[in-house]
Amino acid sequence: MTKRLSISEFRERCLSLTDELPAEGVVITRRGRPIARLVPVRENDGDLIGSLAGTLKIKGDIFSTGEE
Repeated sequence: MTKRLSISEFRERCLSLTDELPAEGVVITRRGRPIARLVPVRENDGDLIGSLAGTLKIKGDIFSTGEE
């Protein structure tokens, strides 16, 4: 589960939080509603390339607006 912090708690702990930031990041809230997510920077984005291969299906012409 992603950790949640109020905006005031984030302000107090932002420097120390960056040292111990979990891989899934933290959600920052204001009055209980999510407003931002703080996630660590990936060193290697190469793992994103091809990560959805085989999970998406294209139906029809992707360059068409559907209007004739």
